[in-house]
Amino acid sequence: MNDETAPLAVWCAGEEWCPITSTATILGKKWHPVIIHRLLKHGPSGFNALKDAVDGISAKVLSDSLENLEEYGLVNRAVISEKPFRVEYSLTPRGKSLEPIIIAMQDWGKEHLMPADEPAQ
Repeated sequence: MNDETAPLAVWCAGEEWCPITSTATILGKKWHPVIIHRLLKHGPSGFNALKDAVDGISAKVLSDSLENLEEYGLVNRAVISEKPFRVEYSLTPRGKSLEPIIIAMQDWGKEHLMPADEPAQ
């Protein structure tokens, strides 16, 4: 697990837009923003509760996504009990710091995207 306080590496050659593309790499994965949003909204959650909250995600994809978010220092995984085995996922301070970005994404979508049940114009 990464030190959640250490800066994350950028993936480009130091251009002024590097922080944008590096952040987009993390948040650009299909389920990452949704998982972060659900943890912001519901707080620490067990795997099954999180799977239910992220409608449409498979257990394998959720597991892989949580592992990836943990590697970035955005999500913490804590074993709550051994028998029965129970794990709880929560946002780290770095993960919580994404709240304004996630809310801005939600607000932008509400303003500029039509609901799925409306016909295209």
